[in-house]
Amino acid sequence: MVSQIQPPTQPEVIYPDSDGQPVANNTIQFGWIVEIKQNLDWLFADDPNVFVAGDLFWYPVEGRNKIVNAPDVLVVLGRPKGDRLCYQQWKEEGIAPQVVFEILSPSNTQTEMDKKLLFYDRYGVEEYYIYDPDRNNLRGWLRSEDGLDVIPQMEDWVSPRLKIRFASSTEGLQLYRPDGERFLTYTEISRNAEQERQRAEQERQRAELAEQARRDAIPRLLQMNLSIEQIAQALGLSVEEVRTLAQE
Repeated sequence: MVSQIQPPTQPEVIYPDSDGQPVANNTIQFGWIVEIKQNLDWLFADDPNVFVAGDLFWYPVEGRNKIVNAPDVLVVLGRPKGDRLCYQQWKEEGIAPQVVFEILSPSNTQTEMDKKLLFYDRYGVEEYYIYDPDRNNLRGWLRSEDGLDVIPQMEDWVSPRLKIRFASSTEGLQLYRPDGERFLTYTEISRNAEQERQRAEQERQRAELAEQARRDAIPRLLQMNLSIEQIAQALGLSVEEVRTLAQE
């Protein structure tokens, strides 16, 4: 009897979701990463098929766990929202992130950034943006038939994929939504939300005072021998509302 030799099983490939390094090296870099990521989340909040992530490991090739990068912010159009430990491209219908952002920190070397550019060029990124907050310097690349080409003029550049506009100021990079609204920091968003809450509360109080004033006016107008119809017209109420309020 001849026994059939089974081929050796292939060891399972592990795709780590962390390298033990911090998301950012300083508060300035972290602030920019959060601002860009959160504003893109809000921009595409109503589109279930736009995935935005920050500092997420991206593995473009199945079985090759050494081929990996973790962009500061990546955007994938055509893939559903949802949590992921890492972005394994072969499990995402082969769709590579179309847009990638990197925020420089003092620890980044030119060699490191050259390798990132080569990686993004090789694995299909369509738009690549690097911002150096220390120098207030923005650079960009756009994919052509030959790969990623430098965008010669970034001032007022509009992303073909995201439709956001890049502008510079003495205070730093300014990003604008397609509707013209500027990207906001978390602090600005919180402040605006608090101001909106206060405005809503003030409007509610004004409405309550106006309602109470109408209620108080009805008995006085009745004492002046005005008809229900006349009071309704004077106070901007229906006849039925005046009758109901007069009986309270």
